[in-house]
Amino acid sequence: DVIMIQEKAFKSHKKGPVKLTHKKHAVDYKVTCSECHHEYKDGKNVWKDTDPVKKCDACHDPEQKKGNADKLQLAFHKNCQGCHKDLRGKEAPDKKCNECQQGG
Repeated sequence: DVIMIQEKAFKSHKKGPVKLTHKKHAVDYKVTCSECHHEYKDGKNVWKDTDPVKKCDACHDPEQKKGNADKLQLAFHKNCQGCHKDLRGKEAPDKKCNECQQGG
């Protein structure tokens, strides 16, 4: 159930690898699969929960933005930050990224 976001292509991790629990996000927080997993066609996310999950770096390059796909670290940050800001003051850390290390 624990997922570790630790990209080997990064030369360094500013905040360290991020650990999260899939169950807490999917079941407890009711985050839909397509909020994290995506496949964009014509600007629309067409990914379905029966589709295979690609590694993020299949589209998001660790070194640079390519086309509409943000650089990998920025993609991770943008994807997590929005939900965490929405839950500010509740259970999700939104400023101290290292708190994710606790399984948030």
